[in-house]
This record gives sequence, structure tokens and C-alpha cells, in this order.
Amino acid sequence: MLVSEIFLSIQGESSYAGLPCVFIRLAGCNLACAWCDTDYARVTEGATEMTVDELLGKVVGHRCPLVEITGGEPLMQDEAAELAGRLLREGRKVLIETNGSVSLERLPANVIKIVDVKCPSSGHAGSFLIDNLRHITEDDEVKFVIADREDYEYAKRFAEEFIKDRTSKILFAPVVPELNPRVLADWILKDGICVRLQVQIHKYIWDEKRGR
Repeated sequence: MLVSEIFLSIQGESSYAGLPCVFIRLAGCNLACAWCDTDYARVTEGATEMTVDELLGKVVGHRCPLVEITGGEPLMQDEAAELAGRLLREGRKVLIETNGSVSLERLPANVIKIVDVKCPSSGHAGSFLIDNLRHITEDDEVKFVIADREDYEYAKRFAEEFIKDRTSKILFAPVVPELNPRVLADWILKDGICVRLQVQIHKYIWDEKRGR
């Protein structure tokens, strides 16, 4: 597998925010979102090649029960599903963050999927694979990264039409500094929609420091 980095940090996003978490960041992505905050993981140059066994050894060394497989786009690598299954069998709770454009079909049932739906400002609206809706359960989470009012309206419509009957765990994350979290909070409250406002708390702790 091509690995960008492995590190122990505080989970900064999703309903698991605040918990210690081991991150396995795989290298390579099929999208190039305008506001991507991990540009270095979009490419495979400089990545470390590791086997699933080697990755498991690194995770076990951290003695942390929560693990997230992320990227880049982790599901571009065929071994990601095997890695997730092996981590589950090791007794870890496994999250996988994916951009929604690659099939979720091969993932083990107990993996918690955090699935992005790209909004217009990303440059990839429409990239979400609709068939993936079949694989989203109440335990999974769907995330919209929002940079402006157009993104917000897009996310609100998409969630209402496609997501609300699949899971109640819907995340609206502002692109900072393009959209002040207070503004997004005001929109959510004014419209009375039941979504989670997600700010990246790891950035409040460590700013933009890589590997944290």
C-alpha cells in the first residue's frame, strides 16, 4: 500500500471528535478539490510502500482503540478493505473517510463510513456515486464541506432528498476562512435543519501542523 503518513492524534472531525485516534493516511486521490487541505496526500510521489501486516504493526504499537483510514482517497487502493477488516479483527473501531466517488461495496459491514458529498465550490459537484447510498447505514456519517451559500443550499437539498432516510449523522463543515463558522451556524439555526456543525478541532489545537 502507498502510505502518506501514520500518526496518533485527537480526532478533529465527525461524531468521534475529541477522541484519541490513529490515522492511516493513504496516498493518491482521483479528485482535486479546490479547498483540499491535504494536498501532499493527493499524489503518490514520496509515499512509503507498506504491507498490510506492516501497517497493522504500526497501529498496534500505538495502543489506541480508534483508527481512521483516510487519504487522499483510500478506496483507490484495493488493500484498503482488507486493512479495515484486519483492524476490526484486532478489536479496533475503524473509521474510513472517503470522497464518495469510489464504491463502498467491498468494505466490511462494521466499518464506520464517513462519506463526503462534494459541493459546487470543490469543483467536483456530481462526483458522488449514487449507488453508494445502498451501503450507508445509520452508523455511518455523510459530510458536506461548505464554502458559501450556494454550497449550503446544495448540501441542504441533497441531504433532504437522499440522506435523511439513510442516516441522521449529517455533517456540515465550513471551509475556513472562506466561510465563518458563525455564519454557517446562523444558517442552520434559521432553517431549523438537524445537522451537526463540524469544525476541525485539531486545527484549533495545532493549527495546520502536519501529522497532528
